[in-house]
Amino acid sequence: MLPDYIVKILTTLTKKNFQTYVVGGSVRDILMKKIPNDWDITTNALPTEILEIFPGSKYQNDFGTVILPLKDENDKVIEVIEITTYRSEKGYSDRRRPDEVKFETHLDKDLERRDLTINALAMDAKGEITDLFGGLKDINKKIIRAVGEPVDRFKEDALRMLRAIRLSSQLNFEIEPKTERGIIKMASGLKFISQERIRDELIKMLKTSKPAEAILRLHKNKLLQYIIPELEQAVGVKQNHHHIYTVFDHSWRSLETCPSLDWRVKLASLLHDIGKPKSKKIIAGKATFYNHEYIGAKITDRILKRLKFKNEDREKIVGLIRNHMFYYNVDEVTAASVRRLIKKVGKENLKDLIDLRIADRLGSGTPKAKPYKLRHLEYMMEKVQNDPISVKMLEISGDDLIKDLKFSPGPKIGAILDVLLSRVIDNPNLNKKSELLVLAKKLEEKPLEKLREEAREVISEKNEEIDKKIKNEFYV
Repeated sequence: MLPDYIVKILTTLTKKNFQTYVVGGSVRDILMKKIPNDWDITTNALPTEILEIFPGSKYQNDFGTVILPLKDENDKVIEVIEITTYRSEKGYSDRRRPDEVKFETHLDKDLERRDLTINALAMDAKGEITDLFGGLKDINKKIIRAVGEPVDRFKEDALRMLRAIRLSSQLNFEIEPKTERGIIKMASGLKFISQERIRDELIKMLKTSKPAEAILRLHKNKLLQYIIPELEQAVGVKQNHHHIYTVFDHSWRSLETCPSLDWRVKLASLLHDIGKPKSKKIIAGKATFYNHEYIGAKITDRILKRLKFKNEDREKIVGLIRNHMFYYNVDEVTAASVRRLIKKVGKENLKDLIDLRIADRLGSGTPKAKPYKLRHLEYMMEKVQNDPISVKMLEISGDDLIKDLKFSPGPKIGAILDVLLSRVIDNPNLNKKSELLVLAKKLEEKPLEKLREEAREVISEKNEEIDKKIKNEFYV
């Protein structure tokens, strides 16, 4: 049941005549035959007493939690255990932390301050369970229930509402009606929670096996409007004849069918059409959503900045949304076009972009996830992925132009390399130093602005054609 090192910590405290238990989600996981992610221990020993019993432990807060790092034979920290003194709490003026913490001597006082019954379970070193609030019964019935009065629990810390939603999806449990009413009543309390804490819970939801269910519960329980109000604006927005669902329904269905396990791709699948409500126009009696991918990318960028996502994650998600309408027709798109696509989205994002397209298709009610042309695109990507798509991949450099052709250092060299790249993207066989030197010598005769214009035109020309074809084919 409990790992040996946890039993050792419990028995060490017990031998010193202190009560001690494993508590919270780790007990729930054990009872559900899952592997706990972390371990929390509670005891009636005071922090000063815990520090004396466990050399190397640290106490740097006002909430009775002592940090005990566990190390391997090389003195490397392999896990961190939290040991917290029994406590009761009073007042939550900031809707997050208690204004007053009182150390207690009995376990019941500690358990009654916890959020959900399934998290208010305690287990001793022998594996015996203490269950004061019906957590075992709720696990068996697959129910999420607040400890005591739900409104009081959610008033203490509004993030508990998101945790209840996340666990309901993660464990495939139903939220008990009174608890759900408490969430709806206290939903506005999310306004007092930091964006970072909300972001972390959202990511955990996306990592569950049923992320779409979590999003629907957020919507149903009036929480989504305080997290991603832009997505709420998609509710009821009808689409054209190519789509049988509203924008909101298509969005969560795309998340539900997304084949990727990467939470960033899942989030991109949820938000990929978030620009549609802003771009919707009725032309000749039909709904159109021209440029919704670019509008959606900007909206998503604002959302992710607001929620304090890491820059690298934000850039990846925004890039996937901006490029999710890429056009590909086996008979029309050449290897050069595929190289341009790779240059545009990055080789590392190719699979994710295809997974997003699959999610988009399945979320539209299309039964076939990967038609022939998508399989052909994968083949072409594999075929050309090592072809030159950046200046660094050219068989020539600025130093070569200076050394072999006696060019003067300056911005013109960069412009010449850009033009050479545009030529090589169209024809990778040109990527030989001798041929590139001949081409460069001819290009050197052109003015700088002319070179820059040529590079821009050649590289972007096909993308513009593709964008037009997208709009014609999909009427978006």
